[in-house]
Amino acid sequence: MEKKIEFLFTVLIIYLGLVESTCKKGCDLALASYYIYPGATLLDIAIKLHTTPPNIMNYNPQIPNENSIDSGSRINIPFSCDCINGDYLGHSFSYQIESGDTYISIAGTDYANLTSVDRLKSSNDYPSTNLPVGRDVNVPVNCSCGDSSVSKEYGLFVTYPLRVGDSLNSIARQTNVSASLLQQYNPGVNFGAGNGIVFIPGRDRNGKYPPLSSGSSPNGSSRKPTSRGISPGVIVGICMAIGVSVSLVSWYLVYIRRKKKKEALLSNQSELKSRLAEDVPVQPEAVTSNPKHLGVAVDKLVEFSYEELANVTDNFSLANKIGQGGFGAVYYGELRGEKAAIKKMDMQATREFLAELKVLAHVHHLNLVRLIGYCVEGSLFLVYEYIENGNLSQHLRGSERAVLPWHARVQIALDSARGLEYIHEHTVPVYIHRDIKSPNILIDNNFHAKVADFGLTKLLEVGNASLPTRLVGTFGYMPPEYAQLGDVSPKVDVYAFGVVLFELISGKEAVVKENRSTLQPQGLAALFEEVLSESDPNSICKLVDPRLGEDYPLDSVLKMVELARSCTQENPENRPSMRSVVVALMSFTSTTRNWDIGFLDEHSLGSRVSGR
Repeated sequence: MEKKIEFLFTVLIIYLGLVESTCKKGCDLALASYYIYPGATLLDIAIKLHTTPPNIMNYNPQIPNENSIDSGSRINIPFSCDCINGDYLGHSFSYQIESGDTYISIAGTDYANLTSVDRLKSSNDYPSTNLPVGRDVNVPVNCSCGDSSVSKEYGLFVTYPLRVGDSLNSIARQTNVSASLLQQYNPGVNFGAGNGIVFIPGRDRNGKYPPLSSGSSPNGSSRKPTSRGISPGVIVGICMAIGVSVSLVSWYLVYIRRKKKKEALLSNQSELKSRLAEDVPVQPEAVTSNPKHLGVAVDKLVEFSYEELANVTDNFSLANKIGQGGFGAVYYGELRGEKAAIKKMDMQATREFLAELKVLAHVHHLNLVRLIGYCVEGSLFLVYEYIENGNLSQHLRGSERAVLPWHARVQIALDSARGLEYIHEHTVPVYIHRDIKSPNILIDNNFHAKVADFGLTKLLEVGNASLPTRLVGTFGYMPPEYAQLGDVSPKVDVYAFGVVLFELISGKEAVVKENRSTLQPQGLAALFEEVLSESDPNSICKLVDPRLGEDYPLDSVLKMVELARSCTQENPENRPSMRSVVVALMSFTSTTRNWDIGFLDEHSLGSRVSGR
């Protein structure tokens, strides 16, 4: 009986267009049509869309060079098209909020109407009247992987925001695709509306329209046009039944979708648990390590229940939210007598979840954030020790934080280097973090540092010096060989660490958005090289964090500058190992110990550092 009811309601719902399309998988490539606003640069656009200028130029042969783009024109930006929560095809970008930003400016200017204000509001918990500067917002952008029921000749699609002046015929002329085919890909859409999103066939880096891969549509949908195979009598009967079945249809929709999501969730949980059982030691009923020994690694992880995590976070309330990243939000809670940071991740982040879990279950070090446990009920959860004092980026650039003295900056650099040295030199297999940056360096109350966020970590098999891989990480911290070729080695982390050293010296972000000479975004390493090329030997003082005043030993600063330059060499073979970096930092740490006396007295750092 249930199958008959399901069949009848499915026919009715499909015929009336009441069911939105769902997905089972995404595709590796989609394109976003980006309208260039005045003053925008290719580097600035690449940062927002998580790619690189050379990669953008591959799909835009009309761009003569990186520094020459025309405002008011459109360019295509490559990105991956994912199946999000099994509900829709899209990609969630992460954007760091700047002063004066609003949901309107982010959607309309920064992301050129590729998303909307309503989508931003529904994807983030921040109030629209007060976006917190320095935090990240999730920016969802829809995409398409093609539709075999329309045509198999097109397998790459552009997410195209409509603007005033666009029309079905004008876009058909631009793409050399028939207007009727465009309309089939976008049924019911008014191309002359001046707003909204349409999906149009796109050209690959060779300037050709790639065909759809064999099989069903990449989105996993096997639905065919419903006008075929249904007799007129059936259609009339369906229409007559509409009035008496609306409430039943609504109930059944909710029932079916909940049932399918529950089945998918249970299946995912079962698969995750079986994979975890193979690789991760777990103690389901055990209490975490004694809070008195927060610096000591636990032998096994705790598997928490969803109910326990929800209780300690007040059902993941906004008041308990302490962070937001590309893969989910972080909440504060006290679990079994220990302060904890609980990262809640979407189910599509399974790869990142497993990567971080497997690394931190086996790798323990005083300068790596400690993982307490996990949960795979409802969503994916990772539970870490709570680091009270925020991250390095907040200390360097947050107005509410006290100025970090030079002595503390050197100690933070040394702590972070020790953590990286451990995963590079003392683990089997060797791990590469791939997302070293100031927001991923946490600071405790003793002003010591711990490296965090291992979701993009890659293991490096012994004997392989470089492994091509997909591009992940944060622009501004990526070395040339990784950003352009995807080559991965421990020297990727060394380069990023060098950028962090430049941040510690200058207090600036990894990408300086207003270079004094070109007024264009510039990498911090390039900015230092530009200043160091000047004949004045004291020119480096112009880049030292002005918040330090004159309270720093110049010889220590110069040594750190040279170390940072060495780490950010273009040729990875010329960069030092993290072991050499640790030795270098230790060699000049002592020169800073007599500085910042006032800060040390105020925060009692002297005894804490010497007694470590």
